[in-house]
Amino acid sequence: MSALESPPQLRRAWVARAFTAVEDIVYIGLGLLLAGSSLVLLVTGMISFGQSLVAGSLATDIVALLDRILLILLFVELLYTVQVSFREHALVPEPFLLVGLIAAIRRVLVLTAEFGELHNRPEAQFQHLIVELAVLTLLIVTLVISLFLLRTRGGRAVAERAT
Repeated sequence: MSALESPPQLRRAWVARAFTAVEDIVYIGLGLLLAGSSLVLLVTGMISFGQSLVAGSLATDIVALLDRILLILLFVELLYTVQVSFREHALVPEPFLLVGLIAAIRRVLVLTAEFGELHNRPEAQFQHLIVELAVLTLLIVTLVISLFLLRTRGGRAVAERAT
């Protein structure tokens, strides 16, 4: 123990190291779960694609396939976010914005695919769909502007933690 470090400072340093170790273990676990889930979705998506292709129903199943592809992309972006958080021990906003953007685009695509099936539904459902699409469009524009500003200003870490 050096003359500059008191017992309370040593305890704080030990607790900080212990929390960092727990955080790393959680990130590793999350990464493994996301990677496994992504691989399972990819394999089942490929099987579904093959079955649709053989059955000749690819045109009708394409929206579900696109939804699955975007879900896989969302998982991969989440995996990247976990990787960056694990590696840098910092909160980096860009991956979170990308995950939000992918999720919003995925929802818009699903809604627009369902839009064609609304011809026999009540007017209230149609209006709800229009409002949801408008809000999602506004969200997408906001996320794109945020990403653009983040990249042009060269911002990286929002909250840097001591390592």
